[in-house]
Amino acid sequence: MKIAITGKGGVGKTTFAAILARLYADEGRKVLAADVDPDANLGMALGFTQPELEEITPISKMRTLIAERTGASAETFGKFFKINPKVDDIPDMLAKEKNGVKLLVMGTVETGGSGCVCPEHVMLKQVISHLIIRREDVVIMDMEAGLEHLGRGTSSIMDQFIVVIEPGERSIQTYHKVVQLAGDLGIKNVRVVANKVRNSDDEAYIKARIPEASLLGFVHYETDIAEADRAGRSPYEYSEKAVAEIRAIKARIDKDQA
Repeated sequence: MKIAITGKGGVGKTTFAAILARLYADEGRKVLAADVDPDANLGMALGFTQPELEEITPISKMRTLIAERTGASAETFGKFFKINPKVDDIPDMLAKEKNGVKLLVMGTVETGGSGCVCPEHVMLKQVISHLIIRREDVVIMDMEAGLEHLGRGTSSIMDQFIVVIEPGERSIQTYHKVVQLAGDLGIKNVRVVANKVRNSDDEAYIKARIPEASLLGFVHYETDIAEADRAGRSPYEYSEKAVAEIRAIKARIDKDQA
């Protein structure tokens, strides 16, 4: 099972990704959660403590490793390098485990004032391709709204491509943008999870704008989620209602793949 989760900032996609990963882990499945969002928060949502997270270096920041695998030296960095570096050992070597879920923090490629950063981008893209194509684990990727790390060859074989939205036009616009970007990559089936839904009016608003076949379900607004965030704890341990609603969404995902 390979699942990519995206959406604009603040909609709760990281909360959804973390709870979904924990649910698969509860079944005894091997789960690898990849944090591909530049605003990396997936680790805390999975239950890692702040000291544990501070010990994790994002792959994009591992300049020595990137130089070693891509062949980009200090003199040639950004000019000559391998476009297919060895990465098959990266997940087992770098992933940290908590609550049955292995976390791999990808990091982001910063372009401002840093010159050419192609080796970092190639490294991240190759690791993501490996996760999708070769690994037997359940892989859940928490991504930003942009899809630049996905290639046509790998993205087209994703089992689920999910956009998390909230009731609001900006979130709906992001959904349409993702659908367009996904279409360019050959992804035709983009599913939706509506989060932070408060009442029947919100549900009707979403249903009027999202095709019924694309809507996986609703996750209703819960103050417990905010409390978990303030406490720096996993929402999985704070909100039974959110977990139950995401468990129902997971059942639909599993049914699709049966």
